[in-house]
Amino acid sequence: MEQLIARFYELKEIQKQVEDELGALRSKLIDTYGEAGSAEEGDFKLSISYQERREYSDDRLYNSLPDPALWRLMSRADAGKIASLLKLNVINEGILEGTYEQKKVPILRVQKR
Repeated sequence: MEQLIARFYELKEIQKQVEDELGALRSKLIDTYGEAGSAEEGDFKLSISYQERREYSDDRLYNSLPDPALWRLMSRADAGKIASLLKLNVINEGILEGTYEQKKVPILRVQKR
C-alpha cells in the first residue's frame, strides 16, 4: 500500500510540474500571437479566441439581491450558480446590473495538422 501512496504522490508532483510549464508556455504564446488570432508553424496550427466572462463582486451582488435567502443558495458570487438561478427565473438579469465586470479570457487551441 505504501508503494501506491508513494506513486500517487510522485505523479501529483509530476502533474504540478507539467501544469506549471503549460501555464508558462500558454502565457508566452498568448503574448506572442494574441493579436494575430491564429498562426501556423510547421505542422501546428495555433488559434486564440476570446471568451467574455463575468466576474461578480460579492458585496455588490449581495446588496442587489432582493432576498437574503438567495445569498445562502450561492454563498459566494459563483458565475455557474448565478447562471442557474437566471435560467430557473429565480432572479432576473436586471438586478445583476453593476454587480459584475466583463472580462475577456483568451482560449488557446493548438492542433497538429
